[in-house]
Amino acid sequence: MGTIYALLVGINDYPRDMATPLTGCVNDTREAGRLLAERAGATANVRVLLDAAATTAAVTEAIEHHLGAAGPSDTALFWFSGHGTQSRATGADLLIEATGRNQALVCVDGPLPDKRLGALLDAVAARGAHTAAVLDCCYAGGATRDSELTARYAPPGDGWDWGLTGADATGAREATGAGGGPASGLRRHVLLAASRLDQRSYEGHFAGRRQGAFTYALLGAVREAGADATYRELLSAADARLQRSGGGQQPVLHPAEPGGVADLPFLGGSVSRAPSPYLLRYGTEGWEVDCGSGHGLREGSQATASGTEFTVLPGAGDGGVVRARAVHGHRTLVDPVDWAPVASRVYPVALSALALAPATVAVAVTGAGDEADGASEGLRDVLGSSPLLRVVDSPAEAGDLHFRVEARGASAHVLRRDGSPFVEPLPSADAGRVADCLVHLTRWHQLRDLTSRPSLLDGLVRVEIKPWGKRDEEGTELLPGGDGEIVCPYTRGAGGPESPWVSIRLHNRSPDRPLWCMLLDLTDGYRSDAELFPGHFIAPGHTGYALDGQPVQLSLPVGRAVVGGASARDWLKLVVAERELNTVPFHLPAWGVSGGLSRSGEGALGDGVLRLSGPSGSGGSRDLGRVGGGGGPGLWATRTIAVRTVVPGITDPGA
Repeated sequence: MGTIYALLVGINDYPRDMATPLTGCVNDTREAGRLLAERAGATANVRVLLDAAATTAAVTEAIEHHLGAAGPSDTALFWFSGHGTQSRATGADLLIEATGRNQALVCVDGPLPDKRLGALLDAVAARGAHTAAVLDCCYAGGATRDSELTARYAPPGDGWDWGLTGADATGAREATGAGGGPASGLRRHVLLAASRLDQRSYEGHFAGRRQGAFTYALLGAVREAGADATYRELLSAADARLQRSGGGQQPVLHPAEPGGVADLPFLGGSVSRAPSPYLLRYGTEGWEVDCGSGHGLREGSQATASGTEFTVLPGAGDGGVVRARAVHGHRTLVDPVDWAPVASRVYPVALSALALAPATVAVAVTGAGDEADGASEGLRDVLGSSPLLRVVDSPAEAGDLHFRVEARGASAHVLRRDGSPFVEPLPSADAGRVADCLVHLTRWHQLRDLTSRPSLLDGLVRVEIKPWGKRDEEGTELLPGGDGEIVCPYTRGAGGPESPWVSIRLHNRSPDRPLWCMLLDLTDGYRSDAELFPGHFIAPGHTGYALDGQPVQLSLPVGRAVVGGASARDWLKLVVAERELNTVPFHLPAWGVSGGLSRSGEGALGDGVLRLSGPSGSGGSRDLGRVGGGGGPGLWATRTIAVRTVVPGITDPGA
């Protein structure tokens, strides 16, 4: 690893006409500096700005020049402890601020808006440095610290400049935005924030000194974890420490897409680890896994949850199996089975057993004699080794999702009940490949058909789809036809058929509930991703825009000819919750003869049952067909919208 360039900013001594002075921020920077000395020694190049020295100009200059000196083999770290603030968003900012608020760090002389900060840090990352930010201030999830605990919040001043101009505004909207995903091919910084966009964060007395609650929890998690612990794992561990201590703030990781910077080792590492589907940690009610009924498990207590198990992944240290004792909307309470995990650790786990198999499989092999019998038995054995599949002999045993696997010579055909194929034929000699395909299809159907039980959140968030050129016109919303699908046709252009473009927005109609929303796109190529709206809170009465208000292109996938009668289907699944869900398990790559889920090198299906990949990037606009490859029980809801993109016939008057 190269040099760690660190900029540590701590502000206690705010002017009293601007904000209430704080007492723990300078201690935060000292403890962060101590950690850097422990980790990097002489390879750490640290610059510190405290109190009066931490002006907006000085912080900006230090990011541009001190952190900007970091090269491709180096790490750049920005750590801010102080006040945060927010103001009402207006105009174009509402496209990327679903909370209806702009957030900012409060330097000693005024605000540093989060979009400006994001653009500065992404500029450092664009030069090749691994770039990270830790923000311990109020409303840090976009960019507080009362009594015993002091809120790190400063009300906005009348004369403060919140605007972005020129390249700063363009860069912020293209590369960051408080709710936006990364532009394709752009290197990003990773953010560890002390609280959500709508929350305050706090400081108090910890271990004999005044510190930020998040800083104390995060530094403790880093010291307890191994050197290869990822940002995702450390954020989860710090969150658990905060909740156990009674903290009312929810730390945030951004961007959280699986396989990206969130899954790199803390403060450096060139290769991200395959993200664990789920994490095991010690919470306020004992051991818990961040997977619940919102991810497809059967909600309920011991009797209902019995049979659901998670296994610690290989390479995560000493570990074992944990068994579910209660499944809630966003998490599952579990008990270790014959082992004792360490309460300060976070363990990556995979679902290794389900209470009920969600899919059944019938196997048939053409031919006669011992060879056919042996092939059938071998295929049945491999398929039966997955907890997501159950092999049956009688049609009466078939489940709601049922596959027929027919091996005919060199090809294995995966068929529906009516005999139509799910996918292209697979090599019948590769039983593992057939099993991977069925696991992939099962998981995809599980996501598409995921339905909450009746919930207080039902109907509170409206999804509105309009033609792109009419997104601001009343009465232009696209509505489902008699078959329940929204149909979007290609149109005739000078160069041939042109694909339709739409705008998609999510409106929180609740008068008083901020709601976490995610919009999945599930394609007929058996891909699932959340690029449109990856999971953000929308304030009451406010609107969140897919792709931060950019157009969404609907088109046939690569390889499907754009001819009259051709079509493609997408299912847009809205997931609404009162608190964040773990989003990693909602992502699946497209299935193909040479793609889809890959088996582990050991060839075992046990730890690969729910091995999920992240979404591919798609550039400034999103093409749904082009990419290859809280939380108590009941407090979540779903809605599915079917969209069919069609190419009208040549003689069709609407073509």
